[in-house]
Amino acid sequence: MRTALAIVMLSLAITQVGCAPYQFGNAALFPPGVQTVHVPIVRDSTFRHDLGVRLTEAIIREIELRTPYKVTADPSADSTLRCEIIGETKRMLTETNADFPRALDAAVQVRAAWTDRQGRLLLSNAVVPTGDLSILFSQDERFVPEAGQSVDTAMQKAIEDLAGRIVSQMEVRW
Repeated sequence: MRTALAIVMLSLAITQVGCAPYQFGNAALFPPGVQTVHVPIVRDSTFRHDLGVRLTEAIIREIELRTPYKVTADPSADSTLRCEIIGETKRMLTETNADFPRALDAAVQVRAAWTDRQGRLLLSNAVVPTGDLSILFSQDERFVPEAGQSVDTAMQKAIEDLAGRIVSQMEVRW
């Protein structure tokens, strides 16, 4: 009985001291000390000016769904995630005998930077930081006009995938 009591007391002492910084749930995947994220409208330097607003909405949705952070409109939030669409392309992959497009790729390229209030980099694409404050993301989606698919549906799918990849990069490196 004494041995069992000693083991229980020892395990309680170890859990109180040894595991104090341990976090449970998805909060363990993200940097501590950050509770709010400001996501300004994504700048868009392409001819498709609606892509920036659509990507902003997708990123906010992903952050609210997958992270412990609260997205706020306040620029003095704990952190800021800035993104810029730097390119979008449409490329023909195959064509019919009559030279009509059969399968195409629609691609979007984005530069993203996540910093805290002091301007320190929170988003990192490498185990060893390079000093660059932004990460480049690119996503392409295939679409087939003959099957009723359009460049708009392909771009929306690419935007949703990009938002997921950007938010995934917000996780802490192991």
